[in-house]
Amino acid sequence: MIHSMTGYGKSILQLPTKKISIEIKSLNSKNLDLNARMPSIYREKELSLRKLIGTALERGKIDFSLYVEMTGEESTTQLNKTVIRQYIKQLKDIVDGDETELLKMAVRFPDTLNTERDDIDEDEWETILNEVKVALKNIETYRLDEGKVLETEFKLRLTNIEDLLEQVVAMDPERIEGVRERLRKGVEELKEKVDENRFEQELVFYIEKFDITEEKVRLKNHLDYFNSALNSDDSNGKKLGFIAQELGREINTIGSKSNYAPMQKLVVQMKDELEKIKEQLLNVL
Repeated sequence: MIHSMTGYGKSILQLPTKKISIEIKSLNSKNLDLNARMPSIYREKELSLRKLIGTALERGKIDFSLYVEMTGEESTTQLNKTVIRQYIKQLKDIVDGDETELLKMAVRFPDTLNTERDDIDEDEWETILNEVKVALKNIETYRLDEGKVLETEFKLRLTNIEDLLEQVVAMDPERIEGVRERLRKGVEELKEKVDENRFEQELVFYIEKFDITEEKVRLKNHLDYFNSALNSDDSNGKKLGFIAQELGREINTIGSKSNYAPMQKLVVQMKDELEKIKEQLLNVL
C-alpha cells in the first residue's frame, strides 16, 4: 500500500492553565526537510522531537508547529519596578507631568518587564508528547487515504499503457510486412534484377534492426513489476520511480525502432500516460 507525502495532522490539548495546539503539515520532497516552530521553553526537547517525527514520517517537507495559549491566571511575566521608578524619576527631571501619564510612558521603555524562564514540567511534556503522537497518527491516516487515490490513478495509467502495448503487438506483423514491401518496391524502382536469396538475407538483416520483440516483452514485465510494487506492504516511491524510468526506456526504444507512423502514434500515447505517472510519483513516499 502506497502512502502520499501530502498530509495534515492536528491535535489539541487542554491543560489546567494553557491550551496547546499541535499541527503537522507535509508536502512532497526528495528527502526529509523538517521545520519546527515552538515556544522557547520547549527548545531543549527539539532534537528528540525531530527524531520522533522523522522516524514516523520518513520523507517530505514537514512543518511542525506547537502553539501555546495561556487560559489561566498563571504568568511568568513581572513588572521590573526598580527600572520603572528610575524611568519615572528621569522623566520628572525633563517634564512636570501627571504621575499616571509618566507611568504610561515609562512602561513602554526597554527592560520594564521581567520574564522568568520556567523549567519544563516532565509530566506535562509527556502529555504533550502523547498528543504529538496523536497528530502523527492523524497525518499517517491522511497520507494513506491520499495514497489510495494515487494508487487508483496509477492503475488506470498502467492499464492504458497495457492496452496500447497490446495494440502495438497486434500491429507489429503489419508493420514488418510494410517494411518488406517498401524495400521490395524500392528495389523494383531501381529496375534491377536481384538474387532473391540474397534479397531475403538482406531483408532479414534489415528487419532485425527494427525488431521490437525484446522491448515488448520487457515493457510487459516492467508493467507487471510496477503493479506488484503497488501491492507490496511498504510504500517506496523511489523504487516506483526507478521502474518508471525502465518503462520509459522501453517505450522510447519501441518508438525509435518502429519506423511506422501508426505505431509511433501509439508510442506517443504511451509516453503521455507515463508522464502522468511520473508527475504523481513525486508525491509518493
